[in-house]
Order: sequence, then C-alpha cells, then structure tokens
Amino acid sequence: MTLAGTNRKASPSSWGLPPDLIPVWRVRLDRVPSSYARLEDVLSPDELERARRFRFERDRRRFTLARGALRAILGGYLEVDPRSVVFDYGPQGKPRLAGASSGPRFNVAHSGELALVAVSHGRELGVDVEYMRSLAWAGEIAGRFFSAREAATFRSLPAHLAEAAFFACWTRKEAYIKARGGGLSIPLDGFEVSFGPGNPAVLLDVQGDPSEASRWGMAELQPAPGYAGALVAQGKDWRVSLRDWPAGESPVLWPRLLTEAP
Repeated sequence: MTLAGTNRKASPSSWGLPPDLIPVWRVRLDRVPSSYARLEDVLSPDELERARRFRFERDRRRFTLARGALRAILGGYLEVDPRSVVFDYGPQGKPRLAGASSGPRFNVAHSGELALVAVSHGRELGVDVEYMRSLAWAGEIAGRFFSAREAATFRSLPAHLAEAAFFACWTRKEAYIKARGGGLSIPLDGFEVSFGPGNPAVLLDVQGDPSEASRWGMAELQPAPGYAGALVAQGKDWRVSLRDWPAGESPVLWPRLLTEAP
C-alpha cells in the first residue's frame, strides 16, 4: 500500500474509481459550508429524526455534516441524487449500499471535529480516526484490550512516545474490525498489528487463521494535526489518497444539487 498524491491521474473505471486507488475524504465538522441547509435536505427522514434527537447542537451539526457529506460523496460516484442513496446494514451493523452487491464499498469514521469517508471500487474496507488526547488510563486499556505482545510493546515505550503509539495501535485495530464487519464479535486481543516508532502499519497475525493477515493491507493515515487514523482494505495492491471535502473543483463529487441556487 502506498500514499498517492491527491492530484495524481489514474485511468477511470466504473464510478470513476480506479481499482487500485482508495480515496479517503476528510470532512471538517467544525467548518459549516454555506450549503449546510441543503445538506439537511439530502438526509432521509430517519436520519433527520436521529439528528433531532441529539441533545447538543454541536452533535447535531457533526452528524448532519458527516451524513450529508457521505451522501454527497456516494451520490457523486454513483452519479445520482444524494437523496436517492439507500443504505443497508450487515449482521453486525456495518453500513453498505442497498442492493449493490457489486457497487462501491465505503466506510465512515469520525472523532472530534473530523470525519473520514473511505470509498473503494469493490474492496471491503474499514477506516478509523481518533482525536489524540491524554489518557491517564491508556496503560490499563492496553493491558485489557491489546494482545499480550502489543501490551508488552506499549509498556516498553518511553513516555513521550506512548500517546501516539497507543492511538496508532487502537485505530489500526478498529479499522481491521470495521473492514471485517465483525463488530463486537471480533475481540481486540484476538489479532495483532504493528505500531511504535518506525514500524509501518501491518496486520501481523489473527488467532486461529494463519492466512487471514495475508488477505488484508493496512495503511497509517495522518488526516490532520492531533488526529491518528488507519485504513484496512482487502488485498495489498492498493494505494490511498487523502482528499478534502467539499471538492469545489470536482462537481462529480459535490453535486450541483448542493452548490447551485434553487
């Protein structure tokens, strides 16, 4: 897996997604676009109801921006009205496009004031992002939820490297679980990932399945200052490109429905 420049040209394919490229769209949840009201308009009735149930305006804003951006991005790739995008959910709650067994795959993560939307040509994938904050109990969490080897690696690190290492490990593990769509059925200590200074992101081992690690690729993401992220996708012959949303210069990914005056 490699990081691709955001302006790199690639031969187009279905939905405008090259098979070997996974765009990861960064959505700033603290920057409300002028078309915010139109983003609300693309949400489904159940999404609007969910937004209204949030007690705090901050949480309503974050949800509306993240969900509206997801619909706009998927609508752009599919070349359909974002309001017509219909979601389905796997047995453990992983979202997917309804009735699109061969369509694009996507995954969403959000933390603090940042959301990530990853989209692939057809690879199962998972993305995670975490706002890095001081955790006095990080050692306790690592001892409970990391594998024995991961916990030992974490304890061996000097204090000034521990925080970044903790979030690197956590996001890589969460991204793998999300890619699998396993939810709570996959224990965090049932597999191992690499982390720590100088170690590239790799799925090292999955208990009970010696070949599982070879089926997935993993990449570290640095989506914004103060945030850690990771992407996991099927295969190892792919590259990732971080992009900012909205993409004003790319009408395919920012439908005219949201940018033109009514």
